[in-house]
Parts: sequence; structure tokens; C-alpha cells
Amino acid sequence: MSDPDPSLLRRCAERRAELAARIAQAGGGVAVLATAPEAMRNRDADYPYRHDSYFYYLTGFSEPHSMLVLVAHADGRAHSTLLCRTRDAQREIWDGVRWGPEAARERFGFDAALPIEQADAALPGMLADMPAVWWPFALQAGFETRVQGWLGAVRAQARAGRRCPALQYDLCAVLDEMRLVKDSDELDVMRRAAEISAAAHRRALRAAAAARSAPPAGGLREYHLEAELLYAFRHGGAQSPAYGSIVAAGANACILHYRAGDAPLRAGQLCLIDAACELDGYASDITRTFPVDGRFQGAQRALYAIVLEAQQAAIDATVAGARFDAPHDAALRVLAQGLLDTGLIARDAAPDVDAVIDSGAYRRFYMHRTSHWLGMDVHDCGDYAEPGEAAVAGADGSLRVPSRVLRAGMVLTIEPGLYVRAAADVPAAFHDIGIRIEDDVVVRDAEGCELLTAAAPKTIDAIEEAMRD
Repeated sequence: MSDPDPSLLRRCAERRAELAARIAQAGGGVAVLATAPEAMRNRDADYPYRHDSYFYYLTGFSEPHSMLVLVAHADGRAHSTLLCRTRDAQREIWDGVRWGPEAARERFGFDAALPIEQADAALPGMLADMPAVWWPFALQAGFETRVQGWLGAVRAQARAGRRCPALQYDLCAVLDEMRLVKDSDELDVMRRAAEISAAAHRRALRAAAAARSAPPAGGLREYHLEAELLYAFRHGGAQSPAYGSIVAAGANACILHYRAGDAPLRAGQLCLIDAACELDGYASDITRTFPVDGRFQGAQRALYAIVLEAQQAAIDATVAGARFDAPHDAALRVLAQGLLDTGLIARDAAPDVDAVIDSGAYRRFYMHRTSHWLGMDVHDCGDYAEPGEAAVAGADGSLRVPSRVLRAGMVLTIEPGLYVRAAADVPAAFHDIGIRIEDDVVVRDAEGCELLTAAAPKTIDAIEEAMRD
């Protein structure tokens, strides 16, 4: 057990203060947030534990079986209580040293701390006579039942003059807004995570190149490259992958959520790797696609160039003041034109780019969006519609709230792709080609955006050179 990072604890205290101020502005109330439960893998084996992101954002505390209670009065007074496991010499032999309530209170900067076993006894008293309770809706199974139990215990004291909170609010809604814009310390962690992940992709490229002259027994397979990625993540200091690594050879690259398996990497195929690490609670997210034999050929080269151009158009559109949809719209126009130019979409079916987009003909080859938020979670929290704006009617008559305005400090991915499955109406040269190129960007106040993951080769020349070297 290592000492908590003082800068992290400072930021957590500032976040709790901001949350308390927001609750006070709404009339006051009590925020209750539990960390993630442990999950059994099978029999006596648990999955590696990973804290709840919201909880860690406010506490910096990573032990399971923990809860934060933040009481915020309308007059600005606030009080934070951590509930966590007590010290247990027997269990610590098996599971590791625990902080315990008193040490956790002192080291992590809470006003009070209690054993987690006292939660059901303590919460009714904290909720009594407060106007509202804030808790994360639909986040953890069974938590609603616990909240209702605490409120029921307060109602049972009505004859003693205790009042039950009359209002309930979704705590995630306010925390999502806070987490959406990253501070400088968060961005520094994300830059380091991106560097580690980019190094892992370079290592995988080198391993694929080396296997051409000295293949492992049985030939190079997807899991060999997954092993290179995992090594690089941990060697670089990351705690874990940010998500299940995708290493997809040949036709497998057309399966969006494919996991690294045992398929061989064969000359003439492309291999798609979507893999990145999590560092100190923050994710990175990179996808690269490369030719197994070191050179892009024919249809591969043509489609790769289209996706790369689409990604650059999306990056150019990622500027402060633009809408979240702007990168997707920019990428989509390039992809649509490329699908027409290659003949994958016939011009008699859709004569121009607008027709391809309006008809949705592109969705056969590009079925996902170009971006998502990135942060503590790889698909991070945050509303994709601009708060407070009224819905407007689209061309089809449907109502839709305009997408989010991009602001400095927001982090998102840029990941266009093309996925061409074998079919009778698709030229054989394009069969089973799956390409995605993904980078992480930070919106900046000044021009454009900062590309966090540029160290992973992605141009045709850079990839081919890396595989030669």
C-alpha cells in the first residue's frame, strides 16, 4: 500500500468542494456514492478490482467496500464522511493491508470516517432534515433499494419530528459535467497514458515485422501481438489495459468488438489493433491498421488513404466552439466520396456525397460514430447534447437537441473506419478489409486541438518504414 499522491488528494478535495457548492446552490442536500463492488470470476477467484470512476474522482480512494457521504447545506457548510473497511489482520494476510477508517480520514482529507458496516445505521441520521438526497441513478444494482431503506428509516422517525428528504436527484448528472472538462493534472496523466500506449503499438509493429523473418512456432497469431501490447503497458508503468485489446487479422477486423484470438496473421492481410492502457485511473484509446507483410497493396492502400484523409478532416474540425458532431460530419463526407470513387457505392444508387449521406448507404461500410468522450472511462461520461438548448427539427421531421459545443479541456477520440465484408456485389479485391485509425485529442483554447497519440505511426509511409526497421 503506497501513500496517496498529494496533488491527487488536493484535486479530490477541490472537487468535493465544487460538488458541495453545486448542491448548496440547488438548496442543499446529501450526496451518497459507493465505489464499485468486487466481482467474482469463478469459484474463489475474483476479477482484478477496479474502483468506480465517480467515487475515485471525488476521493482518490481505491479500496472496495467504500462509500462517500457529502452533506452540503444551503448556507455553504459542508461535511464529508468516508465509510470504508476496518483493519483486519487475518484478511490482510490474504488480501493486503487496508487503510482503516481513522488512517483513511487523516491521509485522504475527510472530515470523518466510519466503518462501512455502520452505513445502514449512520445514513438515516445524515439524511434526516435535509431537503434532498443525491445518488447515482441506475449505476449499481441494488443501490436504489439501499437508498429507499435509509429514507424509510427517516420516515419512521416522523413522530419524533424528523423530516425525510422530499427530493431525489441523479448525482451522475452533476458529476458528468464536472468530469467532462479535464484539468491540467488530468491531462498530464492522459498524455503519459497515450505515450505508453503509443509505445505499445510501436512494439507490436516491430514484433509483426520480426516475425516475417523469424516467426514463432506455429506462425504469428493475434495473441502474440496482444502479449506484446500487455508487456508494453505494464513495462511502461500502466496498471492495466483500458479495455479488452482488439487484435484482428484479416476478416476479423470487420468485427467491431472482436477480441484478440488465435487467428494467424497471413501475408496479404491487414491487421487492426485497437488497444491502449489505463494509467492512474485514466484511459487512452488507440487504433492502428497495418499490412502483415509490411506493404499496403492495391485496394488496401486505396481504402487506408481514404480513412486517413477522413481522420485528418475530423481532426481539423475539432476546434473550440465547434459542435461535437463536426468531426463526424467532416469524416463522413470524405468517406462517402471515397466509397463513390472506389465503386463500393454505385453512382446510380447515390450519385453524390449528399445522396450517400442522406440515404445512409455508407452505413454498410461505416456503422459507428467518429468520436466519443475519453477520460477516466474509455467511453467517458458527459452529455453529447448541449445542455439548455431546445430541440430542433431535422430534415426527416424528428426533434433533436444540437450536439455539444466543444470547449477547451474536453478530450475525445477521432476514429473513422471502413469495413468491407465479402459479398457478391463487392469486388473481390476489397473483400474482408477492415480499417480503423483512432487518436485521442484535447480541445484547446487556441487553434485546433492537441493530438495525444501522435507517437503511434499511422501514415502509410510511417507504418511501412516502421515495419522495415
